[in-house]
Amino acid sequence: MNDCLPSQTGIWQFVESNIRRVVANYGYQEIRTPIVESTDLFKRSIGEVTDIVEKEMYTFEDRNGDSLTLRPEGTACCVRAGNQHGLLYNQQQRLWYMGPMFRHERPQKGRYRQFHQFGVEAYGLDGPDIDVEMILIGARLWQAFGIADKVELQINSLGSAEARAAYKEVLVTFLQGHHDQLDEDSQRRLLSNPLRVLDSKNPAVQEIVKDAPKLIDHLDDESQAHFSLLCERLDNLGIQYTVNPSLVRGLDYYNRTVFEWVTQLLGAQGTICAGGRYDGLVEQLGGKASPAVGFAMGLERLVLLVESLDESLYANNAVDIYLMPIGEQAESEATKIAEQVRNELPTVKVQQHCGGGNFKKQMKKAMASDAAIAMIIGDDELANASVSIKYLKQDKPQASVFLSELSAIAEWL
Repeated sequence: MNDCLPSQTGIWQFVESNIRRVVANYGYQEIRTPIVESTDLFKRSIGEVTDIVEKEMYTFEDRNGDSLTLRPEGTACCVRAGNQHGLLYNQQQRLWYMGPMFRHERPQKGRYRQFHQFGVEAYGLDGPDIDVEMILIGARLWQAFGIADKVELQINSLGSAEARAAYKEVLVTFLQGHHDQLDEDSQRRLLSNPLRVLDSKNPAVQEIVKDAPKLIDHLDDESQAHFSLLCERLDNLGIQYTVNPSLVRGLDYYNRTVFEWVTQLLGAQGTICAGGRYDGLVEQLGGKASPAVGFAMGLERLVLLVESLDESLYANNAVDIYLMPIGEQAESEATKIAEQVRNELPTVKVQQHCGGGNFKKQMKKAMASDAAIAMIIGDDELANASVSIKYLKQDKPQASVFLSELSAIAEWL
């Protein structure tokens, strides 16, 4: 698990504020669910034979003997909340969430056991137009982050549950013919979750599955029509994509459209956003049947990607003004003056020097603050009801501003 230090929070705030702006542009509303849920929720939704449930969940018993789990993903939580509060049946909802998730997996760069995830979910809409909207939200986010030319969209269709079950039999027959060439992980998945073998990162297994039957060739007619219309809409919008027949999801509840945004800049594990349709999950978790689609992205890896490209894109935590009171009388007035600036210029960040000290000591602190200007208050300034402005980053002469005209300080920032 990982701390986010003050030197790092600037880029996090940049990412989070852009996320909030973009989802608002599309009319989505925020939902906040508990970090702890009933273990049964994830077993029923994710599937008991998935890696998450078998290996990765943080599960414990509370004092009542109930089995609880720190949420490993957000979709099941949204469905549970929607069913519980009557938000889904015969309704359309566009929701988003952002917060910590927990998985006990092997830590690696950009992947922690407590990680942060942003997700979008839409309910009550069964056409490919909402699938397209999900992809467009991702595309607009990449533009906001300055990484649009660093990511690639891959899409596929998993078809209906019935078509997928029939395909699994064909796939298992093929893979059993190569059983001795599969790695231990793929051999285990062969009987429990054979579609995940297609997603193996082992190069030897990848060579085998290149010749495997393609799920997209075994789709039911309705899913094929849905996928064809999705591709047509993306073409019409100029959204570039690759159809990846090996693209599957690690969770059991997906059907029809699945998609991923991938990058080459984060190593072999290059997926930064993944999603798709899960039309059966609402009913599976006790609600009335409702179509659903969504996506999620891990923020740690997204932050790594943005950070590696253009530091000027995101704001740091530097203050704008460092207020230096020189002398006891100035110290007693400094807070009042700082509050006046904050009242008149609400977006300006003012840090007041505390703890006393001479001019040289305070100026050293001002330089370390990375502020644009130092606002100096001494006996002379108090006598003239003014403050002195010293530039800390630009080679400009010192200036003086009357206290009655403090809002003019904005011109120096």
